[in-house]
Amino acid sequence: MILYDEALWHSPYVFSVFVALTEKGIPFERRTLTLERGDQRTDEYRAASLTARVPAVEHEGFVLSESQAIVEWLEEAFPAPKWPRLLPEKTEDRARARQVMAWLRSDLLALREERSTDTMFFERARAPLGPAAKAAAEKLLFVTSRLVAPGRTTLFSDWSIADADLGFMLERLVMNGDPVPDPVRAYAEAQFRRPSVRAYVEHDRPKPGR
Repeated sequence: MILYDEALWHSPYVFSVFVALTEKGIPFERRTLTLERGDQRTDEYRAASLTARVPAVEHEGFVLSESQAIVEWLEEAFPAPKWPRLLPEKTEDRARARQVMAWLRSDLLALREERSTDTMFFERARAPLGPAAKAAAEKLLFVTSRLVAPGRTTLFSDWSIADADLGFMLERLVMNGDPVPDPVRAYAEAQFRRPSVRAYVEHDRPKPGR
């Protein structure tokens, strides 16, 4: 298995696939693309990945990009019980996990801009949230509060990759000192204590522009 990642090691989408591969226990090697110089737009990578984005994985001649598609493929290609689950066993819970993952990838744009992953891994945000980002943060906290029962550290009875993705989004607020209710903060911090997540968070990364 080959994981095509990015040089700054701060993409939430690379994060999701890295955690998924690590949780599955699938051995993989990394091939790093420097997006700033356009490695993802080379003819070879574009032809293989189709969307010319990272992450992508390659396995036995099959190449797939787009993080959620990769996660779902890994779950089907390396199924339980031989391999650990990434998605819940119950149909309804699995649908909810997919809902959360799709939502995090398609909404909350203002929050993602004002609390970019640069503010998580390189330099903290200095300005308070603007109106649109504040509204997005409130929506994120509302959804999390509705889905995570008091005292719980997982969305469902067992951990799923949706927990990692949701925790990553919440940490944009936590790391930057934005207001986060204690139960939600405890949930997010529980995700960031998970070994697969720590392996990503603590990975060496160059500063932007170097």
